[in-house]
Amino acid sequence: MAERTVSVLEGSTFVVGDRSGDVRPGGGREHGFFSDDTRFLSRWELEVDATPLTLLGLDQSTHFLAQFFLTPDVAPEDAAPYSIMRRRLLDHVWTEQITIVSHRHETSELAVRLVVDTDFADLFEVKDGSDADRDIAWHHDDADGSLTLSYERGDFARSVEIRTDPAARLIGGGLAYTLELAAGESWTATATVTPRSRQAGATFPARTAPTGGLERQRAIKAMELDAWLEQAPVLETDDTSLARTYRSSLSDLAALRLHPDIDATAALPAAGLPWFMALFGRDSIITSFQALPYLPGFAATTLRVLAARQATVRDDFHEQEPGKILHELRFGELTATGRRPHSPYFGSADATPLFLVLLDEYHRWSGDDALVRELEPHARAALSWIDDSGDADGDGYVEYERRNVETGLLNQCWKDSWDSMQFADGTLARGPIATCEIQGYVYDARRRCARLARDVWGDATLAARLDDQADRLRDRVRQDFWMPERGCHALALDGDKRQVDGLTSNIGHLLWSGLLSDDEATATAERLLGEELFSGWGVRTLGSGEDGYNPLGYHTGTVWPHENSLIVAGLARYGQHAAASVIGGALLSAAPHFEHRLPEVFAGYPAHATGVPVAFPTASRPQAWAAGAPLLLLTTLLGLTPDRSDATAQLPDRGAAEPTRTATLRAPRGGGALVGG
Repeated sequence: MAERTVSVLEGSTFVVGDRSGDVRPGGGREHGFFSDDTRFLSRWELEVDATPLTLLGLDQSTHFLAQFFLTPDVAPEDAAPYSIMRRRLLDHVWTEQITIVSHRHETSELAVRLVVDTDFADLFEVKDGSDADRDIAWHHDDADGSLTLSYERGDFARSVEIRTDPAARLIGGGLAYTLELAAGESWTATATVTPRSRQAGATFPARTAPTGGLERQRAIKAMELDAWLEQAPVLETDDTSLARTYRSSLSDLAALRLHPDIDATAALPAAGLPWFMALFGRDSIITSFQALPYLPGFAATTLRVLAARQATVRDDFHEQEPGKILHELRFGELTATGRRPHSPYFGSADATPLFLVLLDEYHRWSGDDALVRELEPHARAALSWIDDSGDADGDGYVEYERRNVETGLLNQCWKDSWDSMQFADGTLARGPIATCEIQGYVYDARRRCARLARDVWGDATLAARLDDQADRLRDRVRQDFWMPERGCHALALDGDKRQVDGLTSNIGHLLWSGLLSDDEATATAERLLGEELFSGWGVRTLGSGEDGYNPLGYHTGTVWPHENSLIVAGLARYGQHAAASVIGGALLSAAPHFEHRLPEVFAGYPAHATGVPVAFPTASRPQAWAAGAPLLLLTTLLGLTPDRSDATAQLPDRGAAEPTRTATLRAPRGGGALVGG
């Protein structure tokens, strides 16, 4: 998200506008009022006497509310004739309150206008910058002053209703008022913007205009957020920056909550604002993993929702195969009309083993035998996919190669950009591609499911088979991926089974999965902390010495907080606590530079050259697994385990030789989290 934008959100419903509160067609590609993967309003501009407005101040202390303080643009020696306050609140319906206060000493007239427009664009169209011509109907109800804009194509329909109190009149693409304000008088109007969706095969929540006014809504939302935060363990620390980062992570995850149709009372995390406010298999799984033991409900809901949508047939357009876990689920027009495969789309080779990893991790923390038994058929189907469709050529590795060549993803690992799979000389690898970290996930999934088979499912035969498969996979990876000349594993094997020899952060995932020997772990830790990969703020996605390196390349030299949290957990798993502290401390020290809210990704410039971490121009924020990163870092650096109720430790700061921060994590009084449960 560009720093010039302001976002107000509640799950998949959000407004992105400029710092004065306007949503403008020329303001940025991401501007708009969005819900259900559709842009319901593309324009929302406040005009007062047709005079440019100047921002005095902006307040946004929560994700669901923003306040904009404005005056007309006047000369330096002139006093502003009036002030304007816009208060914007999101709770699946958008409420905006506009207050104008006259500073004149006599009665005066003001012309107030809200310019509105829509294109009902699919989110993919907005993201790609493409245009589509839609026949949009406008209807203004003279009786109550409401304005409804609507669009329909077959079974797909979208509409947005705007109601104002007091009622406004319609004037050429806008809602207008003519005010007569006495000296010092104030005037307030409230607009309620309600999106509505209908399409075959989809269920959307009923949206009704709120009652009781904006202040009552704010109080209710604030109580909901407080209740959410009170579920999590209490962090006691002498570092106010760390405390703010912890709270920001929990608050960001609250903002990103989706409520699935199978259980509207439960929640799981959307991936990130603005382009990924949807269910993503990989993102929701990893975020849920990070949030254990803080917010265990995420994991339980994510597992159930993904299991309910697990593939049962083979379909090249959606890239699904029996047992596979989805990658992405969308509801926009392009998906509804079959022009995009996201209903859902299964183009991910790692979500399936990660589903099994989360299932076991959730059980370790919760002891929830009932859910593990409930999902046993789904776990077995996922294991079968790993053995069969996931290993299409039968070589023992899970590979990917897209079958939907028109709209499918070229790369179907976590680094899913087109240029992420590079040899050291910058040449792009050709598929089918078996990345090293996916083999680690498969190894870990088999080990974990072997435990579940023994302890919960009562299937010793399956447990023995899975342990044997894990042993053989570990030996094969050691033989086929290890690069003695580089002291680490290859990024991947390409379609010709050649090592893709780029030096990348992917090797850190092998620590997290536990596939490495102790000697390999030591060598991997050295590579991760070397100047090519470690920027001083975190581990880069691609080494700075590789020909394809770019500190602003999405997966070719940037730093991803979520990945670093997994790497730190992996280092600690192998007893590499000093290395874990260096990387973990660096990442936590980066957070204050981003208002204590870690973004999806930031630039890979070396710390000694910039002195501060540098923003990536289009990073999502809030973003789920970036918000989850400080939680997993705390779990790791505090040494928190399922059988350890409270944890206290000293945490490092970036570049500090000795620990500089003390933190204690305690179970919440009301329960909810799994610490001390």
